[in-house]
Amino acid sequence: MTKVININGRGTLTLPKELRQRLGIKAGQIVAEETDEGILLRVGAAFPVEIYDEKRLAEFSRNNETALAGYRFKR
Repeated sequence: MTKVININGRGTLTLPKELRQRLGIKAGQIVAEETDEGILLRVGAAFPVEIYDEKRLAEFSRNNETALAGYRFKR
């Protein structure tokens, strides 16, 4: 399917409704990637990521030790 898409002065473009529906595209789910052939638009998603510092990792370790203290493991 080939469609002509207009881009306004602010750089906003609108994908045709039938294309969005067929591809399951919802607001905020497009990744634009520059390629040798032009611009590739693909469905994407963003996920929150938490990066733990040493203090938080030590907290996890303490919680694990406390939670596992009552269990007996075979060696």
